[in-house]
Amino acid sequence: GTPRVPSAPTRPPALLLPPDSEKTPGYWNKGARRSLELALALQPAAQRAKNIILFMGDGMGLPTMSAARIYKGQLAGGSGEESVLAMETFPHVALAKVSGAALGVALLPLPETPLIPACFQTYTIDRQVPDSAGTGTAYLCGVKANAKTLGLSGAAIYGKCHTSFGNEVDSILHRARLAGKSVGIVTTTRVQHASPGAAYAHSASRSWYADANMPKEALRDGCKDIAYQLVHNTDINVILGGGRMYMTSKRTPDPEYPEDPAQNGTRKDGVDLIAEWLSAKQGARYVWDKKGLDAVEDDSVSHLMGLFEPKDMKYELNRNTSTDPSIVEMTEKAIRILRRNPNGFFLFVEDKIDHGHHSGRAKQALMEAVMLDRAVARAGELTSPSDTLTVVTADHSHVFTFGGNTLRGNSILGLAPKKAKDKRAYTSILYGNGPGYSIRDGARPAASLPAAEDKDYRQQAAVPLESETHSGEDVVVLAKGPMAHLFHGVQEQHYIAHAMAYAACIEPYAAEPGCRAARRASHGTQCSPQPLLTLLAFCVAAHMVGG
Repeated sequence: GTPRVPSAPTRPPALLLPPDSEKTPGYWNKGARRSLELALALQPAAQRAKNIILFMGDGMGLPTMSAARIYKGQLAGGSGEESVLAMETFPHVALAKVSGAALGVALLPLPETPLIPACFQTYTIDRQVPDSAGTGTAYLCGVKANAKTLGLSGAAIYGKCHTSFGNEVDSILHRARLAGKSVGIVTTTRVQHASPGAAYAHSASRSWYADANMPKEALRDGCKDIAYQLVHNTDINVILGGGRMYMTSKRTPDPEYPEDPAQNGTRKDGVDLIAEWLSAKQGARYVWDKKGLDAVEDDSVSHLMGLFEPKDMKYELNRNTSTDPSIVEMTEKAIRILRRNPNGFFLFVEDKIDHGHHSGRAKQALMEAVMLDRAVARAGELTSPSDTLTVVTADHSHVFTFGGNTLRGNSILGLAPKKAKDKRAYTSILYGNGPGYSIRDGARPAASLPAAEDKDYRQQAAVPLESETHSGEDVVVLAKGPMAHLFHGVQEQHYIAHAMAYAACIEPYAAEPGCRAARRASHGTQCSPQPLLTLLAFCVAAHMVGG
């Protein structure tokens, strides 16, 4: 159908001035005292996590977070700078290194470790500035790897199928499922894409979406495509995103675009992976539009697959709200299904902020970041920090920046207040490289409003490239819930997987102190119906034995 603009406003208001109260010292002193009191009251939650939710903003570097915060505030009618993202309310913060020297091991701090900011490094074994496959393998599987490879150690070589055998590494999602937890993936990309793919696939190339995307040599050597692995490698309870075409045989019409052959299935092996998945899972459901997703009763399915586009899902600003679910709606559906498991769950949620940046369209990227934050907020309403560890991070950053001495309340998508040396206006947001580079009649074209606030406007870039690139600076990690204090200091990105596994007693940390009691507490909710006195006696006895 025709794309519809979301009901929420997508254009910031005109310049808004801060309130007069900000001009008094008392305003700032009162705010600082309130923050200080909260910091003094903060105590590590040393109990183990029953559930884990990992939100990953693909390409959500610190400049993107800051700009998204302002954009969120301006959409709500404020000046923007004073706005707070839901993820920014998390009490524990760290940074992950995307470039630098490896430490070699993941060291988990003791509970009494001081609470200090953390930084996580995102480089891969072979690249200073990483891609989403290598970083996904790090924060999901717990090891650094080579760029463009999924679920493989650094011994595997990109594009060489035979080097993958014996070098597979399992993700925390896979290990959580083996531990008896329900697991799920939510993404606004295709579910076979690099970030979600690292949760279940072992592939020498992130681009081997279907067998049609693989070289003959790789097929001959016995490697399987990523879509095939999605169905066969891990028993995933909830799979929501795009990627229909990689699941069905060549020339299979797409249910949403049956008249467009470009959207047909692509598989050469003739296998219908959707049908295969459904037949192998009792109580499984498959849907391909919002109507179908809304019709799924949370307590009626054990497995749900929803594939809402042939490839990646549409940007939020392009989304048809009647046919395509939002990341918020997909996240809510996933949590409602997964949380029925008394052993807990692991959920991975990704938003494609990255795609907006690659295309040089900052408004698309910032709206995606705002939507990810809305999903974070909704997840917080559906879970409890007493048993759910929630982590928000990014895989890498982008060569995206905003500046220009803009005034308070200036539209984040607006112009700098003064013209550049070439006597032409420019936007506050700029890219270091990308498709926004433009020279007309020997000069840079002047930026103007309202054109610069259009969702498809490409901010100017310093270097001409077909696609804007990632950047190598550290990315932030924010955490709340059990063991959230483990996220501290400057860390390697692969530490994230280890800290999450430790927090939830997942291998290789299942035998750590406290895990036996945590498992006993979790299983305690499964007592069979009995008279109340008998049940109480059982629980008291179990407590006395366990100490």
